[in-house]
Amino acid sequence: MIHTNGVAFGFIVNVFVGALYWVVPRLTKRQVLSDPLGWLIFWVYLFIILWAVVGMLTGHGQAVEWGETPNALSPNGSWLFPIDTLVMVGLILIALQFLTPIFQFGSRQPMYVSLWYFSVAFIWVILTYAMGNYLPEFVPGAGGATFVGLYIHDLVGLLVTPLGWGMMYYFVPSLLKKPIWSHAVSLLGFWGLAFFYPLQGVHHFIYSTIPMFAQFGAVVSTVAIEIMVVTVFINFFMTLRGRELAPVTNMPIRWFYTGMVFYVVTCIQCAVHVQFWAQEFVHFTDWVVGHAHLIMFGTFGFWLIGITTDLWPRVLGRKNWWAPSLHEGVFWLCTIGIASMFISLTSAGLVQGFLWKGLAPWEVSLESVRLVWLFRTATGLMMFAGVLLFIFNMVMTAVTPQAEDVGAGMAVPAPAGD
Repeated sequence: MIHTNGVAFGFIVNVFVGALYWVVPRLTKRQVLSDPLGWLIFWVYLFIILWAVVGMLTGHGQAVEWGETPNALSPNGSWLFPIDTLVMVGLILIALQFLTPIFQFGSRQPMYVSLWYFSVAFIWVILTYAMGNYLPEFVPGAGGATFVGLYIHDLVGLLVTPLGWGMMYYFVPSLLKKPIWSHAVSLLGFWGLAFFYPLQGVHHFIYSTIPMFAQFGAVVSTVAIEIMVVTVFINFFMTLRGRELAPVTNMPIRWFYTGMVFYVVTCIQCAVHVQFWAQEFVHFTDWVVGHAHLIMFGTFGFWLIGITTDLWPRVLGRKNWWAPSLHEGVFWLCTIGIASMFISLTSAGLVQGFLWKGLAPWEVSLESVRLVWLFRTATGLMMFAGVLLFIFNMVMTAVTPQAEDVGAGMAVPAPAGD
């Protein structure tokens, strides 16, 4: 529980919010609503993360996947963990902080596609969090499970995905110093996300007691959104056309490029494993674990590292990183680690699935994947070493004085004229 919530809110959403303070003012030519409000959100956000950890460690977690944040009294009535309520208030404040300049800008002139994605992400996450953390308490049985399934996937698809796509559409053109290949195609992906993503969360509960029409609808919408994601792939790689060496020479672009490759693999896999015939083999296996790690760390995590690689010296007023050469080590440790982890967990999942399908004893499946799990542990240590190396470089860049002060400016990517 602490691992999944820590990744979602402590790492991914945290870094995205930090990047928004860079991107939104540059795309809107306006300041955020309030600097003091920004600091209030920051400290309350950290307080919520730490309070959630304490609550879960002391046994107050809710029985909602990805929604375990406590919101109840302790057994003796002395401790209150109203974290869900605090989160809802915080989400509203974040929306006000960033939607204010976006709406002020958008009311006067057309918005760049990144602002489209950011706008809906702030609104969707409020509705999604309320649905997943309140409704299951009042809707029993299969109905409550339906809301849980929708919450699990919508938290990724209606918050992390629009923020990630919006950041990609800003940073990649900025780093390449050229507009995106097609603004129209980017908006096609936006509307595909809006129409198809909200319904696919039930695919986590295939063959359950949830009504079959909801399960079939989830499968159809999942395949549909994977088709729409192709627009994002096309736009990204066509923007790179003519700059094929950029992933070699530009480290932030390399993180985005590798993350996009992993994204392609993840989406193909997703369209396959939501099928009913595939669920007979892969459900509850390590296949799902490998899939989740590849999308959350291999794609969005890589993009966030790429964003940090570009912005960290800028916000510190540094000319460069303390040790630019360390980026190579970070990249290869993380890339080899996550790719190897994905392959090993996917393989283990297939072994487990076929053994369980054949009604083999549980101990047989455990023994069959024991060596794979050991290898998976080694790949996790590689990723951990890469992240530690990146943090070390961040700290040394921050504490090492440099004579030159570099201005933090960045050109706004102009949309293509289509």
